[in-house]
Amino acid sequence: MRYLAIAAIALLAACTGKPALEDEILSDRQLNLEEFFDGQLVAYGQFQDVFGTVRRRFEVKIDGTWDGEALTLVEDFVYEDGSTEQRIWSLQKTGADTWTGTAPGVIGTASGTESGDAFNWRYEIDLPVPDGTLRVTFDDWMWLMSEDRLLNRAYIKRFGVDIGEVIISFEKLG
Repeated sequence: MRYLAIAAIALLAACTGKPALEDEILSDRQLNLEEFFDGQLVAYGQFQDVFGTVRRRFEVKIDGTWDGEALTLVEDFVYEDGSTEQRIWSLQKTGADTWTGTAPGVIGTASGTESGDAFNWRYEIDLPVPDGTLRVTFDDWMWLMSEDRLLNRAYIKRFGVDIGEVIISFEKLG
């Protein structure tokens, strides 16, 4: 009976609505990753599981560099338990609104598309967790809220089943 309840909850979680690039654009802002992420940023976020329980909080300091062709993001994470992690993304602009990227732990190549004030970024990663790594897929959504603020909501799956979400608020410094 317990397994049936868990399966039903997992099925319901998988059926929740998610954003789409075709959704109505609610602002006249235009997100350009190379502009927003060029410079110093700070972000605050948390991971919560499909039951809504917050499992981990973190702060990220980001140093972004756009050289006209590639966007490099050096992300320094500090988790609430004191542990740290660094991830370095190398993104390439592949079209007017399309991107690809790599980072240590990412399986293959991440890909993304900008549309109006939104960006959708998808990838598979061996995500560091307190007791090792966990291979998951990210369906990452970002929305430009103002000139210096970006909201990020990432849907995380393992073996095709939703396991949780990450919500992050980015702020440009100076």
